[in-house]
Amino acid sequence: MLSKDIGRTYNMLSGNKIKRIIGCFRAPGVHAVITLRFGQWLLAQNILLKVLLTPLYLYMYRQDRLWGIEIPRNTSIGEGFYIGHYGGITISHKAKIGVNCTISQLVTIGVSGAGDKRGAPIIGDNVYIAPGAKLFGKITIGNNVKIGANAVIHKDIPDNAIVVLNPGYSIIS
Repeated sequence: MLSKDIGRTYNMLSGNKIKRIIGCFRAPGVHAVITLRFGQWLLAQNILLKVLLTPLYLYMYRQDRLWGIEIPRNTSIGEGFYIGHYGGITISHKAKIGVNCTISQLVTIGVSGAGDKRGAPIIGDNVYIAPGAKLFGKITIGNNVKIGANAVIHKDIPDNAIVVLNPGYSIIS
């Protein structure tokens, strides 16, 4: 799973192989994904490994928060996760994100609502979330969706839609 995450960053970089590898090591989004996958792996290990390696995970998680990326390790995120630009990214541990999702800076995916309507977004596969977008509540975002900059999403979005700020938002199918 981690190789597909890092592979998306590698494929988006230009230059020769060494330049791309160095680019991956320098990308805060790659650091955040490595921390996420390490934390998820650690949850499945025996108690001894958890005790020994949890301080390392907590240190890595703290470093990601300094970059402005907060993704708890119990968040369900499919392979091919790509963070295009770092800073101001917050994802709820209750959110579910499909494969090949791309997230930009200043994106919030959070919990909202009360009672039966309380929950976090379920995001499909191949979704692009542009800078500043906010998704919250018990909603479903379909597959192959593009969410424009600064859009505030609180209702379900169907497959293959483009959502733009207008000043509310519009779904273009």
